[in-house]
Amino acid sequence: MGRFDGKVVLITGGAGGQGRSHAVHFAREGADVILTDICEQLPGVNYRMSDKADLDESQAQVLALGRRCLAYVADAADVERMKEIVDEAVAELGGLDIVVIAHGIGGPHVPDDPAGWAVWDTVISANLTSVFKSVSVCIPHMRERGGSIIITGSASSLVAIYNNPSYTASKHGLVGLVKSLAADLSRDWIRVNLLAPTGVNTILMVNDFNAKRFAPGKENPTLEDMKVPAQALNQLPIPWIEPEDVSKSVLFLASDDAKYITGITLPIDAGMTTQPPGISPYIGKLIWEAGHPSA
Repeated sequence: MGRFDGKVVLITGGAGGQGRSHAVHFAREGADVILTDICEQLPGVNYRMSDKADLDESQAQVLALGRRCLAYVADAADVERMKEIVDEAVAELGGLDIVVIAHGIGGPHVPDDPAGWAVWDTVISANLTSVFKSVSVCIPHMRERGGSIIITGSASSLVAIYNNPSYTASKHGLVGLVKSLAADLSRDWIRVNLLAPTGVNTILMVNDFNAKRFAPGKENPTLEDMKVPAQALNQLPIPWIEPEDVSKSVLFLASDDAKYITGITLPIDAGMTTQPPGISPYIGKLIWEAGHPSA
């Protein structure tokens, strides 16, 4: 018996990273899965985003566990497309109990560079506006049976990140969105919570572009060169956490063990948001200098 036998979960950003990990963990616990992902490269994103082959692989991993899995290419900001998908999938699978918003992007830029204005629009749309739209089309299917909505924020939902005004603003915005949704949906027993991870070992964090940002003084830095500077962001002596570390908290918040928890932001941050003065500013200085090479 699994904790989620007979349940149906929708996961956005399901083609890789945290989304794929969540899908596999839910499937192991008996849930059927609906996956969506934009499967294209967005402007201003300096790492490889997932494609259709990645989404197919996520679906294959769920199916291999003996669970049903429907996978769709969709932009979470396209509310008409998302509604069409959710309506179709719920009709086929018989309901919707859990929604996990796992999509999101990062596009670093400095505040005084006009080139960052377009990045701002893209990041705010992907990380905040599309989250609200995706959740909105799911709510009608959850009202009668209740359920759990888990949204992926970031440690930067609680603290600022250098050279990332759009990312920080979008992730801070999710704190307010979650509180609002939790209040509005409480009488239908729909719980809404936010996760705030530190850096996670996915392509969004661990990529060649970030290696240059975290080790700006080193010629041709490698991912290995990121580890010591990235570790300084956290209290616990690790540079980042693994996707499955986040998945465990997702499953907890979706389960009956958390049936009275709603409207919270849960840090899974290795102490990043409680960092004392003098450590994270050091890393911030490095990242700031990487964005201002003439400084």
